Amino acid sequence: MKRKVLLILTLSFLVLSVFTVSAFAQSKAGTSAAPELLIPLGAPEVAMSGAVVSFVSGPSAIPWNPAGLDVGDASAGALFSHRSYIGDIGINYVAVAAKISSFGTLGLTLRSFNIGQISVTTEDQPDGTGAVINPTFFTLGLTYSKLLTDHVGIGATMNIVNESFANVSASGIAFDAGIQYRNLGEIAGLSLGVCVNNIGTSMQYGGSDLWLPATATDLSRGITYYKVEAVSSQMPSIIQIGLGYDMKLDENTGLKLGIAYENNNYGIDEYRIGAEVGLVKSLFIRGGYVYSTDPTGAKSIFQNYTFGLGVDLKEYVGVPISIDYAYIPVQYFSTNSIFDIHINF
Repeated sequence: MKRKVLLILTLSFLVLSVFTVSAFAQSKAGTSAAPELLIPLGAPEVAMSGAVVSFVSGPSAIPWNPAGLDVGDASAGALFSHRSYIGDIGINYVAVAAKISSFGTLGLTLRSFNIGQISVTTEDQPDGTGAVINPTFFTLGLTYSKLLTDHVGIGATMNIVNESFANVSASGIAFDAGIQYRNLGEIAGLSLGVCVNNIGTSMQYGGSDLWLPATATDLSRGITYYKVEAVSSQMPSIIQIGLGYDMKLDENTGLKLGIAYENNNYGIDEYRIGAEVGLVKSLFIRGGYVYSTDPTGAKSIFQNYTFGLGVDLKEYVGVPISIDYAYIPVQYFSTNSIFDIHINF
């Protein structure tokens, strides 16, 4: 009876999620605030093309579905990740989590962007003034997750988003909320996951560099400053719905399959499929495929497929450390790569 109630709650959350994201819908791509929130993180998850919303667990779960953070026997864990992104941008991501008795699990995350120096240009000096700026983008998150039963977990994340360059900046708050239902319908290994990401405040730039000088054409008065009003934009809300199946092929080999659908308010909806094969309990081979369509025929610069590898070193060094890699091919730009180090205690 209790499981039926929780399943009903899961489906209700799904319906509410669809309504919530639709309420924030916009028709134009590329106009949202904080598009960096949509850049996928985590080598195992990206290698499976993000089809992990139903079964992702531990600190890796925070950006995908915070409901999975409380899953697992580890009392604490940490994730250190680096992604090489387009335009020579580097993304560093750190997540730490700890179980607090029966209260649940708390997690802290920091996502920072190394954008590098950008030359300052003006209308009069389009080739550059000689000055440079160093943009600073970061996201700080706090996550809470709890297993309500052996099969159902819930979780939520609050992200503080900050962007600044020169003497202007913008900040906002974005929330994620998710649920996972494992062993769905009494079928061992079958899982369902739903997560809503980036529901939050709008963001608007402000700062002294938005005050520009103006001189009267008739020289009747001196220089007067006027403020350029920056546009206010909403967060790039998405909803993810996924199914997964985890099975053992033999004593040393396992197979994990996942499918997911993502509805994006500011981009193309995506259908994802991913798989992970575990060999000799320590080597993992992963791959995934993303299918997306757009009425205009527009396509993402990222290719449809991803793949990666992972090695669990516990069997060899006695320390619960794993290293993972993901390969993301890109059109027109250099290939993206993600390197992760996971530590459990």
